[in-house]
Order: sequence, then C-alpha cells, then structure tokens
Amino acid sequence: MALAHGGHEENKIPEGQTISLDPLDTTLWIHIFVQTLAFGVLFPLGMVLGMIKSRWHVPLQVFATLLALLGYVLGHLHRGRQFNPKNVHAKAATPLLFLMLAQVVLGIYLKLHLERGIHRRIRPVARLVHSVNGKAFPVYAWVQMVFGGITALGFCQGDHLGQCLAHFIMGGAFIAYAILLTILLLVGQLWVRRTGRSQEFFDSAVIAAWGCVNTFTEHRWGTAWVRNDWQHTTMGVIWWCAGLVGIWLSKARDGSPTRNFIPGFVLFITGWAMSAHPQELMISAMTHQMFGYTLMAAGLTRIIEVSFVLRDKPGVSEDGMQVNSFQYVPVFFLYASGFLFMGATEEQMLLMAGSGIDHVAYILILYSLASLLFLFTMVLIHVYDRGANPPAKLAANRNGHVSRGDNDDTQLRDANEFELDGLASDDEDEERAARRKLLKHDGSGEDAGLASPSTLGGNSDRVV
Repeated sequence: MALAHGGHEENKIPEGQTISLDPLDTTLWIHIFVQTLAFGVLFPLGMVLGMIKSRWHVPLQVFATLLALLGYVLGHLHRGRQFNPKNVHAKAATPLLFLMLAQVVLGIYLKLHLERGIHRRIRPVARLVHSVNGKAFPVYAWVQMVFGGITALGFCQGDHLGQCLAHFIMGGAFIAYAILLTILLLVGQLWVRRTGRSQEFFDSAVIAAWGCVNTFTEHRWGTAWVRNDWQHTTMGVIWWCAGLVGIWLSKARDGSPTRNFIPGFVLFITGWAMSAHPQELMISAMTHQMFGYTLMAAGLTRIIEVSFVLRDKPGVSEDGMQVNSFQYVPVFFLYASGFLFMGATEEQMLLMAGSGIDHVAYILILYSLASLLFLFTMVLIHVYDRGANPPAKLAANRNGHVSRGDNDDTQLRDANEFELDGLASDDEDEERAARRKLLKHDGSGEDAGLASPSTLGGNSDRVV
C-alpha cells in the first residue's frame, strides 16, 4: 500500500499515478507557506547576515530553523491529497533536515570559541564546513522547493521525466546566471578585475562545458532521431563551438583581458531556436515563443551593453561602484526567460490549457515571479553591501579620504580657474604658479593664502 508521508491508512492513488485526486488541505498549504518562508526567505537572509557578521545572524537562523522544523512536522500531519512515498520531495527532505541540523550544531560550536588543544585543529575545519554549507543552503532550498511543486502536482513521471529535467535544469541555469550577473554587476566588478580575466572568459567557459554535456545527453543514443532531438543536440554543438571562440577572444594580443560578444550571441541564437520549437498545444507554442523572444532580447541587450554602453571596458567607473541603468535590462530578461522555460513543461501546459487561463495571463504571472526574485536578490546584495561596505567607507574610498563637500569645492574652484584662464595674462600665470608653490610648501590651503596679508594686495591687482 502506497502511504503518503507514512501517515494515511487508505490508498486513494489511482493506478499508474503518483498522487490522489483529493485537493490540498489547509495543513498542507500552511506547510508550503511555512517552508517557503523559512527556506526561501529567512535562510538566505540569514546567510547574508552571517557573511557580514551581523548580530542578527544567530537569532534569525534560530527562528528559521524552528520554523522549518514546524513545517517538516506539518508535512507529515496533512490529510487530503496522498502522495507516493517514494517521491523525490520526500526523499530529499531528510538529508536537507540533517544538513540544517548540522549547520546549527556547527554554529553553536563556533559560537563557543573553543580554540585550545585539539579545538585549534577542529575549529578551522568547522568554520570552513559551516561557511560552505551555509552558502549552499539557498541552492538546496531552491531544489527542494522545485521538488515540492512537481510532487504536489504529480508531474515529471515516466515518459515526462526527460523533458521535465531539461526544462527545470536549463531554466534554473538561466536564473542562476542572472543571479551571478546581478552579484557581479553590483558588488563584483573589482573581483573580476583582480582575476586578470574578463567576465566573458568565465561565461564562455561555462557555455562550452554545458554544450559538451548537451551534445551527448539530449538524444538517447541507439534510438530513432526525432525533430526535437536534432534541435537539442545541435544547440549543444553551437554552444561548445561558440564557447571556445569566446574563450579565445577574452584575451588581447598582449594577454590583457578583453570583452566580447559571444555569450550574448549564444543567448540570442538559443532564444531564436527555442522560439521555433515545435509544440502540440497553442498555449505551449506561445509560451515557448515568448521564452525565445525574451532570451533573444537578453542576448541582444547584452551585446549592446558590452559593445556600446561599456565600450569594451570592465565597467562604467574605475571603482566599480556605478552602474548604468541599461545594464539591468539583460539581467532581468534572464530571470524572466528562466521562469518561462521552467513553466513550459508538457504537463504544466496541459494543466494551463484545461484551467481556462490563456497564454497572456500565464506569461504575465511568470514575469511577475521573475520580478520578485530579481527584487529579492537585489535586497540581499544591498544588505551585504551595506554591512561589508558602509556608506562612510565608500565615500572615503571614492574621494580619496576627502569629504564629498571638500571634493566638490575643489572641483568647482578648478572649473572656475579653467574658465578664467583665457582672461589672465602670462605674468599673472607666473604669479599664480609661484603663489601655489609657496602655499604648497607652507602646507596651507589656497583659500587661506588668498586671505593672507602677503597676497591680498596682489589679488586686488588681479581683479579683471
């Protein structure tokens, strides 16, 4: 007898299905809400607070852990819809629970500050494991939430597994790429420069590696080729071919890092191919078409950003602090294309076709989800940036340890002198240079020098 979470006495799951026809009850909806809040919001926020060593890190993580334990219990107490006990969401729940508890134990150990004896060797290892596990926790949570969604609907079973994996893995990859680009755009520009390589080198290397995998996994070798197999396999081929070109173009003749158009081109050509992907349902064809157009827009705007907005430079400013508004456009399109592709599986399209929702409303919903994730990512980056780089520190670094007001006055004075330069004679230029040299030697400011008795008369003579 197939038992849902091991707590039901009657099997209501139809033959060949993985879920019963019962609706989701209130307990299960609370479970979904609680776990989404804990794993999708609080744990990532707690991770960022831990990175900046905030005093709110421990209280927030403790609260999120208690909330997650409550959600775990609620997942075993629900009634209504039954699930196959071998579902992927249930299998992944227990390892995730142990990882969460291990993270709590490591956090308590590190909080005790035991540094003598054997702890001198254990503590660095515990710190490393705690750091890596904490930073990977949002990835665990994302995967588990995806597993929860497909389990609740009974998707991705049997013959649907292959295309389901393709949609969720590729769509998730686009979203991950968008998150990484957001991080690099807002707080990672200087890090990229320190690596001595351009951003396109890393992008092209991943594209080439991913293309090699797709070339040999998108077709089940030994079986007949169908039209989708040809498209998926050749798409993998163009990825690794173009990726190798991008790697080559990422270095100039003297070995310095250079920008190039290849990652944007790969996104564009992939979107074009997906927009013409053959589909059986109208809503599926329109969703895939919109996904293709969105990905094409991401690639095209990425090329425009590199070639015309940045003009092949690493960033808008040397300090990596400024961002052009256009740079957000390709990033947002990547978020949207990821959600569109994840939401375009065969079973999801069948569900939407029978629900009365048209493709326009469905696409708008997916764009809304992309907007929320884009916003949440920027909020997390902002929290990290404010903790790691306080505004006072940024102002000091930007102005060379000179306050903004003093810096503005200096710029204004220089501008005024530049504008009056053509009205001054050669003798006055020599007089000004001599006075500046004297003031610099004395260590006094220029304004003080102008008000001193030794220069007051000279200044009166120089009035134009």
